[in-house]
Amino acid sequence: MVDNDTRPAPGDPGPGGADSTREPEPIKAVPLRRPGRWIAAAVILVLVALFVYGAATNPAYRWDTYGKYLFDSRITAGAIVTLELTVCAMAIAVALGTMLAVMRLSPNPVLRATAWVYLWIFRGTPVFVQLVFWGLVPSLYSQIQLGVPFGPQFFQLDVQQLQAAFTFAVLGLGLNEAAYMAEIVRAGINSVGEGQREASFALGMSWNQTMRRTVLPQAMRVIIPPTGNELIGMLKTTSLVTGIPLSTDLFGRARDIYGVNFQPIPLLLVAATWYLAITSVLMVGQYYLERYYSRGVSRRLTAKQLQELADAQQVEKAK
Repeated sequence: MVDNDTRPAPGDPGPGGADSTREPEPIKAVPLRRPGRWIAAAVILVLVALFVYGAATNPAYRWDTYGKYLFDSRITAGAIVTLELTVCAMAIAVALGTMLAVMRLSPNPVLRATAWVYLWIFRGTPVFVQLVFWGLVPSLYSQIQLGVPFGPQFFQLDVQQLQAAFTFAVLGLGLNEAAYMAEIVRAGINSVGEGQREASFALGMSWNQTMRRTVLPQAMRVIIPPTGNELIGMLKTTSLVTGIPLSTDLFGRARDIYGVNFQPIPLLLVAATWYLAITSVLMVGQYYLERYYSRGVSRRLTAKQLQELADAQQVEKAK
């Protein structure tokens, strides 16, 4: 005989019983053991400790000379020149790169071809070779004249008498970096959907207002991270201005000092320490800029907010 009795057994809460709304007990999760991670971490710590001990006890590092020149006035002056080179060159790169990006996106074939040729030349040749050419500008062009061909001259500049190694270094670094910034800006503008522009035009915004209020704020999320990387790379690329030649930057000052005392290792460590310190500051600034421009892109709810959301859903279901 088949038992069709569907009543709950004693002690077994039914679908509408008092215990039906009781929450299940939390699962006690046991973390998975990963001995390989601990072994790898231990090996790395041992190797780092051995390296630090060996460097601290190796007399070839000349740590006394390192401490003597770490805050030397010539080194700090070179660090300031390096920062000036970086800021000026990046200003030129951002302005010119934005213009080149607009030219690449222009429907005018002449503008597109001109921008493409510029990027082809400056991205296809080493920056050190370009800086050497900028150092040879006085030999290539003894005078710069501005006027009417076969007519009167309005401006004349004697380049050979011009002592402008810093200016040539800024131009060389900035023009080279502009080729890379152009692609970064173009990628950022293209990342904004065409519907955003169409919606802005439908609201009566002009092209300038659309770029300033709609396109660029969204494009900055894509532009800022690689621009920060390029800024840090520019800081380190300034060490190549020796091809101008310019010896007042950080690496140039360190090279001049160890050229006299014949101790290159501690002076190179001094320069590396300053580069690392400045780069660390720039990385912190890049982090806060990225966080500022990424507001609203991805938001993670806290545990309290998730609990409140779950409670609200339970209330809606109860209704």
